[in-house]
Order: sequence, then structure tokens, then C-alpha cells
Amino acid sequence: MLRLAANRLLLPAVMAALLMLSLAYWWLDNGPHEIFGTAMFGWHVYTNRRWFVTIRIGRYDARRWAVVIIHTWLAINITVLFFTSVLISRSVLSFIQLTDNVSVIELHWFSAYWVVLIIAIHIGSHWKRVMATTATVLRLSPSRIRTNSLRLFSALLLASGTWSFAVLGVSTKLMFGYSLEFWEFTASVTPFFAHWTAVIAGVAVLSYYSMAALRSAGKPRSHSNNGAT
Repeated sequence: MLRLAANRLLLPAVMAALLMLSLAYWWLDNGPHEIFGTAMFGWHVYTNRRWFVTIRIGRYDARRWAVVIIHTWLAINITVLFFTSVLISRSVLSFIQLTDNVSVIELHWFSAYWVVLIIAIHIGSHWKRVMATTATVLRLSPSRIRTNSLRLFSALLLASGTWSFAVLGVSTKLMFGYSLEFWEFTASVTPFFAHWTAVIAGVAVLSYYSMAALRSAGKPRSHSNNGAT
């Protein structure tokens, strides 16, 4: 049970923490940013190394096609993030710094923000598994009260995520728009991580219900024989 919790809860949580720490560039400075980013990249590649091997196995429905698109989208952005980080590295690979071109730096940040969004979508696509693991670890039994409470909590997460999305100006960052707005870490630190956590949670909730809709749409509907001739 502990191994199950570690694989499905602890490891993704640590990876998400590394991701958010990587975003706090203006708080941690360049060195920790590159270290956390490198750790996240290496960990992601290692833990998902078998995914491409199994991509041709099994039946494809609307939900699985969506998952493949999400993973491919994530792989593309991770690749862009990796190569741009190599080009502009000033700490981990400072001895081979190739460029400090502003366009490359902007592309690096652009892909990083998309990685955050796609990982949130990825979390949502596997949220049912996460909740099942949590229920198993905590030995929770299904109940209507718990289900309704979780739905209410999900609605609150979606609302807070929408608000934080606007506060952080994520839409501008995702459209490769140049912005001079950076978080003022000298004034506060915790709200930065709280807002990004809310964004990830809100997108994950939206992703979960979207995947649930795709799953329902892919199920064959039963037809009543009443009145049939």
C-alpha cells in the first residue's frame, strides 16, 4: 500500500513541487531554478520511459486519443524546454553557454508555462486514479456525502483557479505575449505558490470532467425494445 501511495501520490506531488519551484525564478535565482528544472525533467523522462512503448497497445476511444494528444503535446513542450535550457544555461551548463538571446529566453518561458498547463491537464486525466488511491490509503468507503463534498470542493477549486489564472496573467504567458509583470517576491512569497497551486488544481478539475464527458460519450448507449416491431 505504501508503494502504491508513493507511486501515485507522492512522486507526482514531488514533481509538481519541483515544477512550481522552477517557476519561482525571481525568488530562488538562476542556480536553483536550473537545478529544480533539471531534476523535474530527468524525473519525468525516467518515470514515463515506458509510455511510448505501450502507445500501440490496446483499443483507442475518444478519451485515449485525448490522452495521447496531451502526452504528445507535453513531450513537445518538454523537448523545447530542455533544448532552450541547454542554450541559455548559466549555472548547470555555464561552461558551454551558447546564447543569451532574448527570443530563446522567451521561448523557454513560453514552453515552461505550457508545461505547467499540460501537466495540470494530465493530472486531471488521471484524477480518478488519484482519488481511488487516496481512498484506499485512507480506507475511505464510498458515500453520497463524500461524493457531494468532493464535487463542492471541485467547484471551489475551479473558481479559485479561474481567479488565480487572471491574477497571474497566465493567458498572456500562454500566448507568447511579452509581459513586464513579474511576481514581487520581496512583498510576498506564499501567495505565488498558492495561486499556481490553484491554477493547476482548477485546470485539473476542468480536465477531469472533460475526460469524464469523453468517457461517457464513448460508451455505447442501450436502446429500449419497447414498441419495437
